[in-house]
Formats: sequence, structure tokens, C-alpha cells
Amino acid sequence: MAGLLAAGTTVGARAQDVFFSQPFATRLHTNPAFTGLVDDYSVTLSYRNQFPSLAGSFVSTQLAADLRTNSPGQHHALGLLLNQDRTGAVGYTRLEIGGLYAYHTRLTKTIALSGGLRTSYGRQRVGYDNFVFGDQIWEDGSVGGPSAEALDFAPVNYFSVGTGVVVYSEQGWISLAGQHLNQPDLGFRQQSQLPLSLSISGGYKFFVIKPGPGIATREVSYTPVAAYTRQGGSQRIETGVYLTASPVTLGAVYRNISVPGSVSPQHVLAAVAGIQAGGLRLGYSYDVGLSRLSADLGGAHEVTLALRAFDRLENAHRRLKRRVYPAAPCPVF
Repeated sequence: MAGLLAAGTTVGARAQDVFFSQPFATRLHTNPAFTGLVDDYSVTLSYRNQFPSLAGSFVSTQLAADLRTNSPGQHHALGLLLNQDRTGAVGYTRLEIGGLYAYHTRLTKTIALSGGLRTSYGRQRVGYDNFVFGDQIWEDGSVGGPSAEALDFAPVNYFSVGTGVVVYSEQGWISLAGQHLNQPDLGFRQQSQLPLSLSISGGYKFFVIKPGPGIATREVSYTPVAAYTRQGGSQRIETGVYLTASPVTLGAVYRNISVPGSVSPQHVLAAVAGIQAGGLRLGYSYDVGLSRLSADLGGAHEVTLALRAFDRLENAHRRLKRRVYPAAPCPVF
């Protein structure tokens, strides 16, 4: 399951990264090489509430920002990623802040490449304020007094490194990324690591109406996408399609998730809708459980809000001089 933590006294406990249902709105989380590939600059706030039917739902909040620098050739881009995961059931919180860098270059006249690096500092803790232990329960059933249990899990600080590459043209792209290459220790009683995460994804945009270089442009297109992610023995396969009739984008993505120890994979359908108004983009998605367990857990709500800037006229002028690289065609909104 996305973002679940097997913590506490579990032997070999392992954490996992959260899986967002809007990977192109949260693209810096997916691959640091996406830094600066879509906009001149952007700031995106994301909120995900997973398993809302449970008392201890898993909530993730993320702030991402990127900037394509105005250096000669526009080769460089910088980014910032701030992510907080928390769940009320076990008082678990994880805060991670990362810096990103990407280098853009052309391979041919029509194909470009971006290579990215992400370094992150994280802090994780498990609190037991919501727990009630047996020695706190009196004979009449009331609860009182402190517990004699040894609750000595101090907060853990860690450092993580990730990298990635995106090869793309004006219509298609393929992304390769590796996160937590150093597999940092999260410091529970039994050794627990943040496992290496490997992912590959891609897609191709088919234009019905192709936008021009002017300010008042219109796009009608459809974009099939596919992705595969593996982390700590669990794996996720995604296939879907996005339909864009500017300023609206609609998407449907089928997700198959296999988790170690589960009887069968969990099947989820993510329905995505987004709209763009000037420099603002708003997206919403809901995960519909197609298998028994995923349906009982209550799916997930996800909202993204982005402020972005991309100068089409200036971009067209620079492209005539081959000084700039095409915006990646992934379906953001």
C-alpha cells in the first residue's frame, strides 16, 4: 500500500514513499530530471488523504517549486521539494526537504535530454500519545496513569540521494528515476531502511489540434501513459490515458499494486480532472478501489494547486536560435 509504514516492534520494518495519483502535477517527486522541463517557473501545493474511511488515514502534503535559470543556453534548472507524511493511527510523521538540480541539453534537432539530481534531509518520528496499554486500564474499565512500557523511539534524521533522466521530444517522453540510492537507515529497534525506489514511465501525446506559439492558443489531444515502480519488494504497474481540450484535462489511470505478504494485488482506478486558468492550475483525483480490500479502505482524495509561468512567444523566438529546449509534453494542468 502506498505510503504505509510497518513500524514499532515489527522485525525488518520498512517505510515506503507515497504514491501520488497526479504524477505529472507532482513530477519533481517522480523524477528530479523534470525540474524546469514544463514551465519557466512553477510552485505547486499538493494534498493527499489516503484511506479516509479509517480513523488513522494517511495524509501527505507537498510543496514543490522549480525554476529554469536564465543562463546562456538555458541549460540549468533548480528546484525545491518539501514533503510531510503523517498518520493518526500510530502517531507517525515524516518530514523531508530536498534540493533539486537538472541539466538540459539537446541530443538531436528534435530530441532533448534532462538529467537530474535530488538530495534530501529527512526527519521521522513515531509517537504513542494515542495508544492505550494494558497497564493503563483500571478494573472498572477506566483509563488513567502513565504506562510502564518502554517507549524509547527517538526521532531519526537521515540523508537521501536520488537521480533520474528524461529523454523527450515535443510529443513523447520516457523517464527513468532512482530514489534513496543510499537506502538510509530509519533507526527502529530492528534495522529498517528506506528502500531503493526504481521507476520507469513514459507516454506519447497525439494532437487533434496542436497549439501554436501565440498567446491565445488551443490544444485538443490525447496521451496514453504507462509506468512501472518497484520499491522494497512491492511493485506498481500503471496504464492510462489523458484527454486535453484546453483548458480542461481529464484522465483515467488503472493501477495494479503488489505488496509483499498480501494475498493478491490491489486494483485501483484513479479518476483525474484538472483545469487551467491563466497561470493557475487546479487538479483533483479520486482513487476508486476495484478489489475488495482497496474498496474497504476508502480510496484516496488528492488535490493540487499550481502557479506557473511559461512565455510562449519568448520560447518560440529562442527556439529559432536553438537556445532553448522544448517543454516536456506530459499532461500537466
